[in-house]
Parts: sequence; structure tokens; C-alpha cells
Amino acid sequence: MVRPQSSHPTDLELQILKILWEASPLPVRDIRSALSDQGRDIAHTSVITTLNTMFEKGYLKRKKQGNAFLFSPAVAQDDVSQGMLGDLVERVFDGSASAVMLSLFEASDLDEDEVKELRRLFNRKLKEKK
Repeated sequence: MVRPQSSHPTDLELQILKILWEASPLPVRDIRSALSDQGRDIAHTSVITTLNTMFEKGYLKRKKQGNAFLFSPAVAQDDVSQGMLGDLVERVFDGSASAVMLSLFEASDLDEDEVKELRRLFNRKLKEKK
């Protein structure tokens, strides 16, 4: 049975996008090197296959330079993170933002500065709603 295609990047695709959001455009060898530096040593041909798949999915743009392609993101980091977070909220928390926040508070040790920042963000959001 074939796994249904996700509307979100796989772990490897997300790792590559993070590399390219940080610095782009990059050739395959630089992407492979960055992956290796992050502990993911993958064959050159596997990186090429993944990049081409990401291009076909619309995640990447590529431009030919000499004999090589330079890859850059075709999707914004905010768009990807918001889409993935929205999916998580819907699937795991039945659309409840408060359930997400409660779960985050329970799972994290927040320091005083983080609590102050969250309070500031909550207050700003409340003012926007009024």
C-alpha cells in the first residue's frame, strides 16, 4: 500500500529547507555538506533525488549555473511553519488553541523572561481583538 502524499515537507525536506532558508542559492554539494555537518550523511545521488522531488512538489526553485543547479526555497518559512502548526492544532487538539497552549506550558519549563514575553503577546492579541 502506497503512503498518501503529505501536504507538508518530510523531515529530510524540512531539514533541507532550513538549510536553504539560512543561505541560498546553494549547489547540491553544499547542501549535502550542510546535511553531513548536521549528522545526516546521505549519498550525493540521494540528495539530488530529494532536491528534484522537492522541486517537483513546488518547495524549491532551481537555476542552472554551468553544469550544476543552484537550489533556493520556493516557499517561505512562515508559510510552512504556519501550515504545519495549523495541521497539528486541527489533528491533535481538535482546533483548540488553548489546548495547544496548555500542552506547551505543561511540556516546557518557562523562565521568567519567557513568561513575560508570552504575557505581552497575549495582551497584544487581546487588544487586536477589541
